[in-house]
Amino acid sequence: MSRIVVIGGTGQIGTKVVSRLRHLGREVRVAARSTAVDTVTGAGLESVLDGAEIVIDVSKPPTHDQRAMHDFFQTGTENVLRAERAFSIRHHVVLSIVGSARAEVPFYRGKAAAEQIVRDSGVPFSIVHATQFFEFAPGIAAASAIDGVVTLPDALVQPAAGADVADAIIEIALAVPLRSDVEIAGPERMPLTDFITRSLRARGDDRTVHAAADGRYFGGPLEPDTLLPRDGARILPTTLDEWLASQSGSDANLLP
Repeated sequence: MSRIVVIGGTGQIGTKVVSRLRHLGREVRVAARSTAVDTVTGAGLESVLDGAEIVIDVSKPPTHDQRAMHDFFQTGTENVLRAERAFSIRHHVVLSIVGSARAEVPFYRGKAAAEQIVRDSGVPFSIVHATQFFEFAPGIAAASAIDGVVTLPDALVQPAAGADVADAIIEIALAVPLRSDVEIAGPERMPLTDFITRSLRARGDDRTVHAAADGRYFGGPLEPDTLLPRDGARILPTTLDEWLASQSGSDANLLP
């Protein structure tokens, strides 16, 4: 049975991936700074990859500082792929974002650069582009809030449940490498402002949310369709209302 390494396995999506893999009886190693693995310095990579066959990378940089993001996406990705070649990893799966090559957002540009490193690495790969997760709505609001008002671009989204994303990643990881990119998205298209407003109201947060021509998404502008999947995307099942209903009474799941 394949030994699987999950980079970023202590994060919000990573913990879901790890839990589901272990429920399936898979041998999983978690790679994160808290487990003494640092992709930017390369520390711990050899020990965690030794004996593994599949790597699932759902990690993200600890900060949006420009230099830190560059080091994370450029140096960190190169270190991981170099180590994977040394250990003959047979499948590298990386979680990315729908619109990563289209958005003028610093985080997205970093993601796109890392994706190209994966494509050029020689390691068999699958790149999974997901839309925004329901769980991340509070963080999106926090990044765009000034004096209690959340100002966002006039854009559309098709958000998805983190659990659905985790299931899709696992299915792809356990299959033959795609050697290409795939998009996954939630079942409903809606304005970004509606997504954030409904999510905040479910948490008892009554901040004003509106769209404006100068609205920014994590520091960058968006076209109306930048965050939407293209035709042929895999559609995940859970709607926003279903997810919000499943979270009621569980404050921990609604926290940023």
